[in-house]
Amino acid sequence: MEPSTDPMVRARELSKRYGRTQAVSELGFAVESGQICGLLGPNGAGKTSTMRMLVGLSAPDTGSAEILGSPVALGAGVLRRVGVLIDGPAFVPHLSGLGNLRLLWSATRRAWPPPALADALDLAGLGPAIDRKVKGYSMGMKQRLMLAQALMRAPDVLILDEPANGLDPAEVRALREHLAALARHGAAVLVSSHQLAEVQQLATHIVVMNHGRLVTAGPLAGLLDDTSTYRVQVDDGERAATVLRRTAGAATITVRGGEVTVTAPGVPARELVHSLVTAGVGVTAVHQASRSLEEVFLTMTRGDDDHAAR
Repeated sequence: MEPSTDPMVRARELSKRYGRTQAVSELGFAVESGQICGLLGPNGAGKTSTMRMLVGLSAPDTGSAEILGSPVALGAGVLRRVGVLIDGPAFVPHLSGLGNLRLLWSATRRAWPPPALADALDLAGLGPAIDRKVKGYSMGMKQRLMLAQALMRAPDVLILDEPANGLDPAEVRALREHLAALARHGAAVLVSSHQLAEVQQLATHIVVMNHGRLVTAGPLAGLLDDTSTYRVQVDDGERAATVLRRTAGAATITVRGGEVTVTAPGVPARELVHSLVTAGVGVTAVHQASRSLEEVFLTMTRGDDDHAAR
């Protein structure tokens, strides 16, 4: 892999409209070598449209996309170094799985076999089915064949739209480990997924979109490190929640039995405890809480939330 000071993937103020729908609006972010970046957003947020622009399948109305420091357009030479899974290739039903991979590879005008074919087929786990006609494949088998075509070129950059669809838990784990190994060797990975728990295990960085706009981007660890959320053990959860709702600065409160989780930006834990004790609520323990990616995502993309993109 050639050393470069440029990000391996860069979106510069990308915008795309389809008819009356503004799918993406002035979106900018970057993915560096060694990063696995989760591209997240509700349905209709513009994730697939963004990925299509990044690999030249769709031209932006304004802005630009770059891969490995080079501008992207359909057929750009730099795309030979990119593994792509977006919508999936149109497999030829009467050809075998391997025949379809040969056909797709022929577009690169490079000698067969691809450099990482063996590893890609091993990850796909199709076994003898690789020599059977694709028309007899299940949806899960087709998904695994799509992953094989994205990975067989030993790409420097991977752009994968919902790659775990149709995979069982063991296959998802194998994919996660494979992507992590590629990143350790310097690849850049951009992956969209609705499986937030899986993204939390996989990603090093996160880009969150809503309504076509950027909500936030940065390291996953920083996003989940919330010093303003506490789990408070109390003798009466419902009463504690009532008290905390009257406490200045308390933004969100949830109750599970005798545990109350409260997010109060800028409010020290001792003030929350003081409010509870003063009101006669018994407090047995207070712990700073680490949030899940799901909690962060739902907060950021909630329609009435200040962080949500408009």
